[in-house]
Amino acid sequence: MTLPQGEPNEVVVRDSPEQNRYEAFVGGALAGFAEYHVQPGLITVLHTETDPAFEGRGVGSELVREMLEDIRRRDARVLPVCPFVRAFLERHREYADLVWKP
Repeated sequence: MTLPQGEPNEVVVRDSPEQNRYEAFVGGALAGFAEYHVQPGLITVLHTETDPAFEGRGVGSELVREMLEDIRRRDARVLPVCPFVRAFLERHREYADLVWKP
């Protein structure tokens, strides 16, 4: 497996569908991930985690931002079970249209 590369402090986010999660890499090292469950047209985000070595550097926010942009490109909706993702969505109303409403 080839790891995503970028600048030493650049956050590179990719979907890892075989593991049901989005992954964030910094300098090629796994810095965080967001686990999800997929249904047709809906991605439920269950849990987001940032490696303690990368906390306070915006990794979690960039991970969520890139994940939401990917969900938008897929024309899907998000169900944010994860408290971190819910809080991000409350602060970033530009993603409100992505939130699944029953």
